[in-house]
Amino acid sequence: MTGAVAEKSAPAPLSRARTNIVFGTIVLGMLMAALDQTIVSTALPTIVADLGGAGHMAWVVTSYLLAEAVATALAGKLGDLFGRKLVFQLSALIFIVGSMIAGMANGMLLLIIARAVQGLGAGGLMVTAMALIADIIPLRERGKYQGALGAVFGVTTVIGPTLGGLFTDHASWRWCFYVNVPVAIIMIVLAARTIPRVRAAIKPIIDYAGIGLVALGVSSLILGLEWGGTEYPWGSWQILGLFAAAVILLAAFVAVELRAAEPMLPMGLFRSRVFTVCSILSFIVGFAMLGSLTYLPAYLQYVKGVSATASGVRTLPLVAGLLFTSILSGQIVGKTGRYRYFPIVGTAMMAVGLYLMSTMDQTTSIWRESLYMLILGLGIGLAMQVLTIVVQNTVPYAQLGTATSGVTFFRTLGSAFGTAIFGTLYTNRISTDLTAALTEVKVVPPSVAANPRELRALPPELAAPIIDAYAKSIDHVFLWVVPVVLVGFVVAWFLKEVPLRDSARAGASDVGEGFSVPDSPDRVVQLERAVSGAMRKVHVGGPIGPRILADSGSELSPGWAWALGQVYMHMRVRGEATPAAIAHAHKVPPEVIRPVYDQVIAAGYVTEEDGRLRLTDTGRAEVDRIKASWRRWLNTELEDWDYSDPADRALLDRALENIATKLLDEAAQEREPANA
Repeated sequence: MTGAVAEKSAPAPLSRARTNIVFGTIVLGMLMAALDQTIVSTALPTIVADLGGAGHMAWVVTSYLLAEAVATALAGKLGDLFGRKLVFQLSALIFIVGSMIAGMANGMLLLIIARAVQGLGAGGLMVTAMALIADIIPLRERGKYQGALGAVFGVTTVIGPTLGGLFTDHASWRWCFYVNVPVAIIMIVLAARTIPRVRAAIKPIIDYAGIGLVALGVSSLILGLEWGGTEYPWGSWQILGLFAAAVILLAAFVAVELRAAEPMLPMGLFRSRVFTVCSILSFIVGFAMLGSLTYLPAYLQYVKGVSATASGVRTLPLVAGLLFTSILSGQIVGKTGRYRYFPIVGTAMMAVGLYLMSTMDQTTSIWRESLYMLILGLGIGLAMQVLTIVVQNTVPYAQLGTATSGVTFFRTLGSAFGTAIFGTLYTNRISTDLTAALTEVKVVPPSVAANPRELRALPPELAAPIIDAYAKSIDHVFLWVVPVVLVGFVVAWFLKEVPLRDSARAGASDVGEGFSVPDSPDRVVQLERAVSGAMRKVHVGGPIGPRILADSGSELSPGWAWALGQVYMHMRVRGEATPAAIAHAHKVPPEVIRPVYDQVIAAGYVTEEDGRLRLTDTGRAEVDRIKASWRRWLNTELEDWDYSDPADRALLDRALENIATKLLDEAAQEREPANA
């Protein structure tokens, strides 16, 4: 999740129309990848009825999430190595292959394998989507586009279950996967024609050993938890062997990460109590959210007898509550800078919501169900929104990308564990209760009991014992998750509140931050974003600019300082500076700025030859004073940033130069239509 600081071959500025087409292409990739996390939840009961293998139902979701977590860790580095455009297209191709196999699957094992292939493609799509935004979207507008992409990621949580239900009821559950194929083909073609190629010049170091060990270790642990008590007894050599393998593999992962040149998850991050607490909470939030979204449709279809589409619609109170408090808490955090009590209240509400949901049965009214789901959703939204923001606020800037990816990784792992453990609890209970119910009614075959539609068609006296068995099993699942969330409630009290950086407060209201959208691991990209946020405080006539100028010891007026700074920036980035180019960059006629340049030329700070401006030695000395003052100011604004460290200083200089280059590129792009 870390990345070597890499120079990039910058693409030529894109026109507005092409930028929008590129963004639409990226949105398609994010939409498909995020949607397939939840689209199958409402289809799962029908999938089980068609393919059998109810005991492996959770793995249809878990295999996708685990593969996505691995691909997320790899995709950023592979994008640096081979180019993000190529990785984006290959990820889409892998996603197509997985979708086609999933749609044609004739057994649960093949479906699970296909879902893992889909997950590999999805992880690559999500990470490269965010990285491409940083590469090609104009710096002035990047926040807007990233916010829109984050909103897409969040909205898929709402529409996924409903879309899955619509396909299941009106076409086939297989269309939950087939629909991806034409969309992905269109996306690959558009990407080939519109996305510019951007590739790092420095070969990144990929932590293959760490990624492989954590994937195998987590998979062993989840398999042991799922198979224990169902496929094999808990004390069997198979289950004990899986747990032992998990311990050995995860211990080896820690050892590798301690020695790796570019670790996937630097162990040093866990020295921060804030990172550790947020990682645990992120795991628990993912555990509760996706686990409940996966099994709520089973309750609604088996117990309440509604269609797949209706089960998706009736889970909307949960996701509506989640979105509402996620956005609300982000707005409050952005304005007040206070965040500590949101996870505390959120985990408490999650525990209450899960407990209330564990009391639901066939007689529970739709209003009570909706209220219980709403409470759970409100709690998840309160707990989820602040975690990424808090981590980004407290880790050193050089580790922003790594820490953000770490929190996202733990949330994905939590989702995978939650789905698997929900499945284990469900399978252990339903196998006993359903057997007893079928023994009681005698005339109902197991295939009918496993099919929600056929179960609804049974006479009430035959269906009632089977429905009660499903209700008790799903209630059992929700009840046993309450202690896990209560652990999160206790952990949340250990979250330390520190003043939020300006850049963190600015991003607090972004829906994407709350949903932990996989972000670019590039440290320079993350630092550019932070510096840009801090520099928004500086504006013409504002209090900070004059203070920086005064602290520099320069005797220049603000106007003269601006004029010299523009010459310096254009010379550094473009190789030459002219009054016309500077005027065009600021969208003013050259006559407006001509007087100030006449003054600095007369004062001996700048020379002009053949229309080209150059700084004199005196002018360069003044610029150096102001640059030093700017850096001192940024050093105070970018907390946890040590400008005395050569590596940190080089990283900051690169970010500042990238910002200047991109701003001038955008100005040049805006001039082209006028000059055409």
